[in-house]
Amino acid sequence: MKKILLLGSGELGKEFVIACQRLGQYIIAVDSYANAPAMQVADESEVISMLDGDALDRIVAKHHPDFIVPEIEAIRTERFYDYEKQGIKVIPSAKAANYTMNRKAIRDLAAIDLGVRTAIYSYAKSSAELREGVHKCGMPCVVKPLMSSSGKGQSVIRTEEDIEKAWTYACEGSRGDLQEVIVEGFIDFDYEITLLTVTQNDGPTLFCPPIGHRQERGDYQESWQPMPMNPEHLKEAQDMAAKVTAALGGAGIWGVEFFITSEGAYFSELSPRPHDTGMVTLGKTQNFNEFELHARAVLSLPIPEVKLLRNGASAVVLAKTESTELPVFEGLEDAMNTIDSEVRLFGKPATRPYRRMGVTLKYGTNDVKELVEQAQEMASKISVK
Repeated sequence: MKKILLLGSGELGKEFVIACQRLGQYIIAVDSYANAPAMQVADESEVISMLDGDALDRIVAKHHPDFIVPEIEAIRTERFYDYEKQGIKVIPSAKAANYTMNRKAIRDLAAIDLGVRTAIYSYAKSSAELREGVHKCGMPCVVKPLMSSSGKGQSVIRTEEDIEKAWTYACEGSRGDLQEVIVEGFIDFDYEITLLTVTQNDGPTLFCPPIGHRQERGDYQESWQPMPMNPEHLKEAQDMAAKVTAALGGAGIWGVEFFITSEGAYFSELSPRPHDTGMVTLGKTQNFNEFELHARAVLSLPIPEVKLLRNGASAVVLAKTESTELPVFEGLEDAMNTIDSEVRLFGKPATRPYRRMGVTLKYGTNDVKELVEQAQEMASKISVK
């Protein structure tokens, strides 16, 4: 049995804890608030600000974990190098966690060091620099905080009047204390995919069937697997994902995002952990879901293959109002009266507008477009009170 310190305890962390415990592991779940989803199923929990390096050091010293598994971006990732020197395995590696928690490091690695195709981009530390970046990249363009998750702080600039608003919105959506943004030239893409990529300590790099998704407010609303696509474009994306993950090092699952155009794949972003769009795999679309794959890779357990078992789709269940009271879900019976489906509620103790509180899953042999519509219909029947 290994002791795993999970930094970040949201819904993705909760599923990872469950996967690890099924393999006999011991988990300490850490987050900035009590009763976070992963804490509800972990062996122990701690509440700290992970942007407080001293507090992070104390937790590591207290528990002496075998593995440190980051689940969020807002962590003093520079501390990870010291933990590795102490003999603690950081997942997937200290370098990977440090680079990918900041869009600047990972974009420069991909575009400059590795020569991977990306959108034209620029950085800005003020609204004045943002204006310069917009002029370089052209309009429309996309603005994102260097450190954020689930699309927070992202917006599209279409006119000069949008620049100041985009700067303010990005700063509000930034995680941590970093006030810097990336400006990206707009890519006229046909669709987006998440390519779940599994790197192993003692095995080849594996790829899950591509996942398509739709976003609103920078956050995913539905995802489906597999995403029908040109095999040549998929192979190009796989080659890019393999190149970037190899440069970062370590074992685990990575959510690698691409824009797909008529020309091929453009690298967008990378997360060194299970991806929210990958929750579609909870619907048994694959022989192992993304959390089981992550657990196996972390523990150096064999993954003989990853294969598609059936088509699937997911749709999010969102809160509409803000409340610190425990949420009540209505309409579950109606939603769950659907064959070949599942509902996963995350157990978040409070709500706010557009907060993701659960997900519906629909699977089968149907076309993925039809499955998405059915998952959407299920989600629409569930209300959060």
